[in-house]
Amino acid sequence: MKALVFTGPGTVEMREVPEPEPGPGDVLVHVVTSGICGSELHGVRTPGFRVPPLVMGHEFAGRTDEGRPVIVNPILSCGECDVCALGLRNVCRKRRIVGVHTPGGFAERVAVPESALVALPEGLDWTAAGVVEPVANAVHAWALAGTPKGARVGVIGAGAIGLACLQVAVSGGAGRVEIADRSEDRRAVAARLGANAVLTELTGEYDVVFDAVGAAVTHEQSLARLRPGGVAVWLGLADTASGFDAADLVRGEKRVLGSFAYRDVDFAAAIGLVGGWDLSWVTTFPLAEGAEVFTALMNGRATPVKALLAP
Repeated sequence: MKALVFTGPGTVEMREVPEPEPGPGDVLVHVVTSGICGSELHGVRTPGFRVPPLVMGHEFAGRTDEGRPVIVNPILSCGECDVCALGLRNVCRKRRIVGVHTPGGFAERVAVPESALVALPEGLDWTAAGVVEPVANAVHAWALAGTPKGARVGVIGAGAIGLACLQVAVSGGAGRVEIADRSEDRRAVAARLGANAVLTELTGEYDVVFDAVGAAVTHEQSLARLRPGGVAVWLGLADTASGFDAADLVRGEKRVLGSFAYRDVDFAAAIGLVGGWDLSWVTTFPLAEGAEVFTALMNGRATPVKALLAP
């Protein structure tokens, strides 16, 4: 079968690869749509725990052999530890992720555990199905922040996660949402999706700031723009440096929360949200064009904001 394969630093290639062999408890999913994530672009540029050769792709949906339409929740937890018992599968110490630790959705077919399958509701199209996973990240961050209705919300980064944070905030009853990004094209998309202000840098004071970039400079900005007692939620993973003013954190009694992936309840909530959203920022390409699209995004092309690959 055909698959987009991470073959080495800075390189992805379309290749013929062996058919997946489902193990006990696995189901074969015929992929219909699979999203390219910013973490994958970074992971190919700077290889770390993604080890080539690897078929990536952790945001995908498709059909089983019997024709069941499904969305895949790619987080595979142990289900037995103290953390899993608390319902925090996303931070299980033994977690594995489809497309990171096992072959993923940048292929025609992929074998995944039956437990990872979530039914695609009738009426939800494949574009929406393809962005459920990133939207679940934003739903989780919103829930962690405990954002009150009417809150002033700032978002740093208007990529897929940042735009999802914007749309979750609007859906969740935020009083005002401002978003910052260096790209004029992405700022235009954010304005169309309901941002009250689109900026190159946050300038106001906010109750909550979502950092969907994760660089030292955006960490610093997320705290600097918070009101005293406010909450910064960090979703981005661009840099390991913290970069923030610890004295300001203490004196302003501000909080910083790390937000990784999502709980099962967030994944379900994301499915309920995306069907009613404007997803004009999502573009689908044939899997055959995957290497070209992936490489262009990896090298800094700002559009499309979100690319889906369709075998």
